[in-house]
Amino acid sequence: MTKTIDKIIKDVQEIPPYLFEAGSLRSLGAILLQKRVTDSDYALFLIDHYFQGHLDKLGSLPVCKQDWIHFVDTKSEPTTDDINILRDRLLECDKESPVAVIGIGGGATMDVAKALSNLLTNKGNAEDYQGWDLVKIPGVFKVGIPTVSGTGAEASRTCVMINPRNAVKLGMNSEHTVFDQLILDPDLTRTVPSNQYFYSGMDSYIHCMEILNGSHRSLLADELSVQTMKLCREVFFDDDMKSSSNREKLMMASFLGGLAVANSYVGVVHPFSAGLSAVLGVHHCMANCITMTAMEEFYPKEFEEFISMIERQKTDLPQGLCNNLDQNQYESLYQATIVHEKPLTNALGSDFRNILTKEKVKELFLHM
Repeated sequence: MTKTIDKIIKDVQEIPPYLFEAGSLRSLGAILLQKRVTDSDYALFLIDHYFQGHLDKLGSLPVCKQDWIHFVDTKSEPTTDDINILRDRLLECDKESPVAVIGIGGGATMDVAKALSNLLTNKGNAEDYQGWDLVKIPGVFKVGIPTVSGTGAEASRTCVMINPRNAVKLGMNSEHTVFDQLILDPDLTRTVPSNQYFYSGMDSYIHCMEILNGSHRSLLADELSVQTMKLCREVFFDDDMKSSSNREKLMMASFLGGLAVANSYVGVVHPFSAGLSAVLGVHHCMANCITMTAMEEFYPKEFEEFISMIERQKTDLPQGLCNNLDQNQYESLYQATIVHEKPLTNALGSDFRNILTKEKVKELFLHM
């Protein structure tokens, strides 16, 4: 059999220590206490801007007077510039040596926390580490606390950023990007708006259906993917997708789906989604869902199931985003999509460029 993709994942990713229980956020104080050796030791709290002015929704956070709180603006996807600027601010404030970095929020916020942790111990800028295994030194101890379920950022070995200079969306894909501690508290997803809850949750489903349809397979990733998709179906075919039991199921699906993709590769959806994010500024999870509307040719069974779930939950999804773009924008969409060689090879084989010609890529974007 012809080898279609290089095996990059050398070892099974170690699962970080995690707490999975409603109310487990209360354990954060005890975790940080183990790191605060002196009275001057400080932590960095990176919190989704959704909670700015509403920290009461998170309960009582163990913030000390010397700690540093930054609210991550998640209206747009994080960029390499965002990480570099944040690092520079810490240097200016003499806060570049924290005992812990805590990311509280959705996938974007957790990705910012992971990227900043790496950049505080590795020289250079964020864009220098976009790729596979370029981060050589372990980052600052980091804690991931998702408040939205689906992206799998809490469990993955990457943090994804857009480089604004080349409009390419890539991650720091490294063993050093994995969180050192996770707190998985389903209570934190109670206030997520229904549309966002669906978009994010479907990221888990899409990760795993791409894995199961790809050529690079492993029994571990397959079994994790099967269970993840089972949980997603239970949630999104239910009458109340945000019930306490379904929020718990979806948080577990996000975690398992993140572990699955960390030990395998995605497929056609994520490269097209990355194009929508990099060129048109569409958030990752929504971009995945928009992309799915044009994926019947590649994933017919899952396409039908996705349409059924979105109809069942009466979820709003933008249409026609790629109509009436100029030729430069279509060219940018093509380049931002086709650059993702590993997932496209996993899905379509080494001749994926002959399948995804510029005309074909434009046609698919016009279906979204």
